[in-house]
Amino acid sequence: MRLSRQEAIVTSWQHREEVLLAPYAMFAKKSAGRRFHEPPHPYRSPFQRDRDRVLHSAAFRRLSGKMQVFTGEMGDYHRTRLTHTHEVAMIARTVGRVLRLNEDLIEALALLHDIGHPPYGHSGEDALEQCLLSFGGFSHNQFALTLVESLETRYTTYAGLNLTAEVLAGQNYRITHAGQTPLLEVQLVDLADSLAYNAHDVDDALALGLLKFSQLQSLDLVRRAIDWSGVNLGSANDQIMRHSLVHNLIDVQVADLIESAQLTLAPVVELDSLSVCELGISLQFSPIIASECQQLEDFLFDNVYRHPQLVEIREHASRRVQRLFECLVESPQKLPPRFIDRAQSIGVERAVRDYLAGMTDRFCDSQYRSLIELAEPQAKDW
Repeated sequence: MRLSRQEAIVTSWQHREEVLLAPYAMFAKKSAGRRFHEPPHPYRSPFQRDRDRVLHSAAFRRLSGKMQVFTGEMGDYHRTRLTHTHEVAMIARTVGRVLRLNEDLIEALALLHDIGHPPYGHSGEDALEQCLLSFGGFSHNQFALTLVESLETRYTTYAGLNLTAEVLAGQNYRITHAGQTPLLEVQLVDLADSLAYNAHDVDDALALGLLKFSQLQSLDLVRRAIDWSGVNLGSANDQIMRHSLVHNLIDVQVADLIESAQLTLAPVVELDSLSVCELGISLQFSPIIASECQQLEDFLFDNVYRHPQLVEIREHASRRVQRLFECLVESPQKLPPRFIDRAQSIGVERAVRDYLAGMTDRFCDSQYRSLIELAEPQAKDW
């Protein structure tokens, strides 16, 4: 029987997955589907569509205005949530391609993973957590689901982005870390996230002068990265040394993750994704690299994240979020109209949470000036 043009195109992307993916990868044709049924797209697989929906969402664009660790007051070089997200996606896709996992699913998960972060990074999250202790607290991972299932309004027939069950389950696992072992693609994005922020926080801290190269010399992973390069970094200028070090920190971890994952997956290479999950197969770094990564994380926590300059900025940001929360809960009529409507269905505190958590750093600053310092009567929508 002759296939229609659309059927032929859909069959084409299915065939491409069958050729490129390992049996243990998550095939798009096996997706559990979406909450609201949609006909298949003529050119894109379900996971490609998820990736594109996240990429084109307003919440994703706002990541460009949300700090990763360092604020805009400290310069323009450092990462934002958006640049970090793209770096995670790039690293995860690189490893996923070697392991023959589903790169479209990996990218959708990576682009989504930080979309729920509030303004001012973890300072904003901690402030909202304190404000909402009586209402279940606040989690940026949970808020990511609120965004893509409710607050993003792009379609006439339903709220949210109507993402596939696999992408939503992957994000939900970041909240609970409970239940059945998740898909390999989900695990890989989590590992790429920690890999990326360790290396790139070193880069940003060096560039901003919060760290010196001499402080890093005692770290096993740093010494391994220097040895990996085979280059005498002492003969290079600071900028080249920094870029070379960060590049090699990533390479060392990626190479180890690939080698470790290949050893883990070798005995189950003929099994499908569901069977691999049921067996509890987990991707991870080798024990020695995992230990060295933890040493680096501990070092960054003590020497960067607790740096007096950062602590002062974080405390200032936290007070702003808390004061805005109090102001809007006390005077919910100041909320933008759609959040006033939302307050009718989920309560004032949760509506204020959703409004504040969606802000960029700059927008939060401007609303603080308007509502607190100038006492204007109405807040602006994002």
